[in-house]
Amino acid sequence: MKGTSVFLDHIAGRPAAARMVDGKLEDFLVDPPEGGPNPIGTIFRAVVDRPIKGQGGVFVRLPDGETGFLRHAKGLATGQAVLVQTTGFAEPGKAGPMTQKLLFKSKYAIVTPDAPGHNISRQIKDDERRAALKFLAEDVMEGSAYGLILRSETESAEDEEIAEDIAEMRALAEEILANTQGDPELLLDGADAHAVAWREWGNPDEIETSPGCFESRGILDALAASIGPQVPLPGGGSILIEPTRALIAVDVNSGTDFSPAAALKANIEAARALPRFLRLRGLGGQITIDFAPLSKKDRRQMEQVLRTAFRNDPIETALAGWTPLGNFEAQRKRERLPLDAAILKALQ
Repeated sequence: MKGTSVFLDHIAGRPAAARMVDGKLEDFLVDPPEGGPNPIGTIFRAVVDRPIKGQGGVFVRLPDGETGFLRHAKGLATGQAVLVQTTGFAEPGKAGPMTQKLLFKSKYAIVTPDAPGHNISRQIKDDERRAALKFLAEDVMEGSAYGLILRSETESAEDEEIAEDIAEMRALAEEILANTQGDPELLLDGADAHAVAWREWGNPDEIETSPGCFESRGILDALAASIGPQVPLPGGGSILIEPTRALIAVDVNSGTDFSPAAALKANIEAARALPRFLRLRGLGGQITIDFAPLSKKDRRQMEQVLRTAFRNDPIETALAGWTPLGNFEAQRKRERLPLDAAILKALQ
């Protein structure tokens, strides 16, 4: 099956989305369980609670007794009402990360109240199109001090559709930012998996939304095959991914091939596949990779392979480097929740 296909369905009673590219499952999104963490992008009016010494942040009170952690909170006073937005998922038992720099994001436009100016995606190279988009942005945002980013999808979209999208995000931002006083309150729900897929996955060749399409189109089987503890690599090696409370441990094995180049081949295959495996599992945080036996002269090549692999990954990952014991460390933003027991049960 060639091309890109997007499937919207439900799993364990929750909205979920899958993206297949040339017959391979490349990405998977699923909503948090009911009563679980708030989706990224959720906006609250919160109340500053207490500072955290040495961390440069404060706890904030959210509705229903929830708590968030707000960094860069200089100048805030206890009891002060502030608008905050979720930026990620915290480890179990910790307050979720929040920011005061609100973003109102859609398929074509991102309104940035705290960052004035009109910017156009660098992926749009055509000067004529960039000039037309700049004129469009200035027209729709006239009279507003808010900033605007036009995303790469605007290159081929209709101007009328883009203008509607900008106007909708501007109106939403103006409405939300007018609610600065009062008790903790939910002001805007974060996008669910279906909305995120529409917003972030471009224009696929096929979109399937019929109930049960995950099962009928093989999505569940593809996901189950990709998230096992030990996943085979094309050359006969394997990669084992084990999340612990402290970190994500990744172990690369060369298998039964004992030729001189077997370990390097397995390591390269594992490095190229790792971003995809982490996406499908929803894993983030500290990552420690134990490659198959690797000489120091091959480390630079592995670093280049890792940089290339993670460059195209939508989730920010910082490559830290080698440890004294020869492992490689990285830090990945917690933008998704790990697949929970209910999801894993649905895949059995």
